[in-house]
Amino acid sequence: MKKKANKHLTSFASHLDEQYGKRGTKKREKYEEEFESFKLGVLIQEMREKKHLTQEQLADKCGTTKSYISRIENNASDIRLSTLMRIIHDGLGAHLKLSLTI
Repeated sequence: MKKKANKHLTSFASHLDEQYGKRGTKKREKYEEEFESFKLGVLIQEMREKKHLTQEQLADKCGTTKSYISRIENNASDIRLSTLMRIIHDGLGAHLKLSLTI
């Protein structure tokens, strides 16, 4: 039995364009920045859990507080680059790789 194609499906990119505007618009850029921050929090949480660390243990290793780690993981706090580097290097024993795109 053949499945019928759903004519109401759109791509995620089309959805973003519709909801937040095209790339380069203020609303879309705000969304993109917040999404990158969200991804960073998720990456830190996943690595922390992979290393079997609690938020408190990670905070102790990198000289910050459990509540700050929680806020980062839940996308509720901006993070300074120096603090991010301490969390990644001292707390998680990892290395950060950055890239820029235009």
